[in-house]
This record gives sequence, C-alpha cells and structure tokens, in this order.
Amino acid sequence: MNHLDQEQVPNRWSQGLSRAAADYALVCLSHLRWDFVYQRPQHLLSRCARARPVYFIEEPHRGGAQPRIERSRRDCGVNVIVPHLPREVDEDESEMLLRCLIDDLIVADRLRQYVLWYYTPMALGFTRHLAPAATVYDCMDELSNFWGAPPALRERERDLLRSADLVFTGGRSLHEAKQVVRPTAYLFPSSIDVSHFRRARAPQPEPPDQRELRRPRIGYCGVIDERIDLDLLAAAADLRPGLEFVMIGPVAKIEASSLPKRPNIHYLGQKPYAELPAYLAGWDAAIMPFSRNDSTRYISPTKTPEYLAAGRPVVATSIRDVVDPYGREGLVDIADEPAAFVAAIDRALQRPRRGEWLQRVDEFLARGSWDDTWAQMESLIGAAVRGDLSGVTRGGACSTI
Repeated sequence: MNHLDQEQVPNRWSQGLSRAAADYALVCLSHLRWDFVYQRPQHLLSRCARARPVYFIEEPHRGGAQPRIERSRRDCGVNVIVPHLPREVDEDESEMLLRCLIDDLIVADRLRQYVLWYYTPMALGFTRHLAPAATVYDCMDELSNFWGAPPALRERERDLLRSADLVFTGGRSLHEAKQVVRPTAYLFPSSIDVSHFRRARAPQPEPPDQRELRRPRIGYCGVIDERIDLDLLAAAADLRPGLEFVMIGPVAKIEASSLPKRPNIHYLGQKPYAELPAYLAGWDAAIMPFSRNDSTRYISPTKTPEYLAAGRPVVATSIRDVVDPYGREGLVDIADEPAAFVAAIDRALQRPRRGEWLQRVDEFLARGSWDDTWAQMESLIGAAVRGDLSGVTRGGACSTI
C-alpha cells in the first residue's frame, strides 16, 4: 500500500557540477524537528536545497489509526517529511512501518540516485536495506550522553561510524572522540551566518516583550535543557540583582517548574531565527551558563560565533570547545563558579563595543562561514557519489572556526 500522495518533486539538478556529482537527491534522517530551533541542519540542508531535492525526515509522531506521512515544503526548498505511526505499536513494528513509508517515498518521488544523510544513528533500524549512492553521518552531538537516549544508540552509532562513506563532526572534542572508531572523520565546527547576526550591531526595533526590561541586560539564546546550569543562573541573578537576565528558547527534557524564578530572570520563550538579531541588539552581554557534565562534554555551541557576530561580549563556563579557541584567543571570558561568573559579566559590561577586541572578533569570524562549510562538504559528497574518495585528503580539519 502506498502511504504517500503522488506529488512529484521538481527536477532541480545543479547545472554547475558534473552529472555524476550533481544527480542525486539528499535524504536526511533526523532526531530533530525542522521547526524546533534553527541550527546546523537547517544551515547546511537549506544550502544543499539550492541545487537538488532535499528531504528532511523527522522522528515519527505517535497517534492516529494508520501509518502515514505528512509532507510540506519550506521556502528554502527543503521537503519536510513527518511520519505518523499508531500509538500502540512496539519498536520492532515501528521500524517495519517506517521502512515501508521510506520505501514509498523513494518510489513516489522517483529517487533513482540519492544520498542518505544521518543525524540519528537510530534510523539505521529502518534504512539498512536501502542502496544509496553514498552515506553521510554528520555527528553534531554525543547523543548517547543525553537524557533518555535509547539503549541501542551506542551500538548503532559504531555501525554507522564504520559503514558511512563520510563522517563529519561538529566540534573538536567530538572529532577526537569519533576518530577512535573512524580515523578518517572530517572536522567541520560550527560556522556562522555573519551578515544575519551582524545586524544586531546596529539599532534595531525593540521586541515588545523585551522593551520594558531595565538595563543592563544579560542574554542567553538557545534550548533550555539539562545542559544549562540552572543553579549558576539563579546564583548569578541573586549576586547581581541590578542585572536583567533574558532567557530565550524552548524548554526541553526538563520541567518548566524546575527553572529558577527570580524577579530579574525573564523567560521569553522560543523566537523565530529571523527575529534573533533584534533581541541580541538589546543585550549588553551574552552568557552560556552550561553545566559541566556528560551531556556537555562534547558540545560545540553554535551560539558562540553568533553572539560574537552580534558584537556582544560573551561569558561562558569552561566548555572545552569554547575554551579552545574562543577563550584561548581572548574572545570569550571563561568562569565556572558564581562569584567568578558575575565578575566576568562585570568585566564584559566594561568592554568597549568597538576597537581592538571587535577587530579580533571579525578577523576570527572571517575564517569560516556556513557557505564555505557547505561547499567543502558538497565537494566531498560529490567525490563519494562518484566513488572517487581515494584522491581526497582523509579526515582532518576542514574549517578553522
């Protein structure tokens, strides 16, 4: 039974690449929702969609009588595919149904040559039977260290690290960890959409829910989950009652009731990516109050270069991929304990918004961009599709941010 509408994806093959490199669709298997937060997958795959069909397959929703696919197309050209499964099916049956739905998608859209791009190794359970032109694993987090990780995740990731044609990693410490299993992994750290966030350096219309807050404002933008040191946030707010702490982003995997409540802590919720520069423009400094635990051991926060592109001084805890290179180069202040953390905020508030520090920030950010990162990835994928990776440098760093 075909579970899909027979809508066809337009043929949008790239005109600038050889046929062998260009004639493929990209099918992404993700544990994230496309509309959750705008981060690495959105930056990369929206650029991919400029040249070829891209399908972003989310984890399934549970509920409904029959398995089906909900599909929609974003303005950037990405086709978002949301599987829906009956609530009562077990894991084995879920994977069987997902296998059928993916097969139907490939047949319905006549995907004769496609690349599988994994963000979740768990998708191997319903895609092992496929015959892609190439397989890519873009490892952006150590998912097995996150709360609620499936027991099978570590074993499936080992399988994917060994079998994928290409492995990309999103941070230096993560790259070192994955090289133990996959020595030829490529390092592609978080890049930056400089022009987007640089808008925050100029006056912007104040968002209504931030307009009435006093100054100075200290901001955080990102997912609020088990990686955030809520005790540190509460202590900082207590030690500096004259500062307004602005927390922007969705609350995930923790109870909202666990968030510290203080008169000077403000949770504004999730905001569209397009609106973030307007919020950052109204901050006097930015913070990354991450816990130091298993869930943050390998993270490489995308928000670090975004804050800097916005011209905001940054205070962060000692996350390895922030300490090196950002702390080492004097671009971000590092502190872990409450007293040291607020002292670093005090120093950040005194830092001139122009001059030598901002010049060094701009020189650093000029080393890489999402456009550059995608161009390097696309070249590697093209070589893999052609079966011609033998002449490509095996592993190593492909970006300097």
